Amino acid sequence: MQPARVLGRTHCTIKHESLRTHRLVIAQPVGVNDVDDGAPLIVLDPVGCGPGDRVILTSDAKALMAITRTKTCPARWSVMGLID
Repeated sequence: MQPARVLGRTHCTIKHESLRTHRLVIAQPVGVNDVDDGAPLIVLDPVGCGPGDRVILTSDAKALMAITRTKTCPARWSVMGLID
């Protein structure tokens, strides 16, 4: 799991079949004291977060399979939940 800050949404003209009905957002992973921790990521968003929201990201493959209902999803990261 990785805390992150949502920067905004992204749009794709061509998506993998497993991602067609799902929302993608750009998230900046953060570390201690909300300092940026690496490059921003494009992540699958099943919870409907918006710009500025603090979230928990997961790279768990089972979570992605549950969201997309397929075993062939090319995504690696998804939003697990919002941080209050």
